[in-house]
This record gives sequence, structure tokens and C-alpha cells, in this order.
Amino acid sequence: MPIYEYRCSSCGAQDDVIQKMSDAPLTKCPVCGKETYSKQISAAGFQLKGDGYYVTDFKNSGSKPAAVKSE
Repeated sequence: MPIYEYRCSSCGAQDDVIQKMSDAPLTKCPVCGKETYSKQISAAGFQLKGDGYYVTDFKNSGSKPAAVKSE
């Protein structure tokens, strides 16, 4: 499930909320109770670590295989 960042425009409270993509967005601020709570646009935060990712799978070896000429 994705993590959404919410912020209240009245009191400034911020929180990260785990929700299903199909869930309705939250509107009521849990701190002040006003209906001014909204989703914020934020970058996805993930990092690929360990063996088997970019460095080993997609790294350009610097040489291309020779083209085979067919006659």
C-alpha cells in the first residue's frame, strides 16, 4: 500500500498515512478537527540496494557484440 503525505492548511499539522489507492482521501485533520486536511505532492522514496540491480544488470560494458553478416 502506498504512503501518502497529508497536511492541514489551518493548523499546519503533517502526517504520513498508509492507505489503499482505492480509499477516499482524508479531509478531517486529526489535530484541529477542521476539514482542511489534504494530500501533498511528494516524491516517491525508495532505493534499490543489494546485488542484482542497476550496477550488475544494466551497466554498459562498453563493447557491443559484433554484427554477423549473413550472405
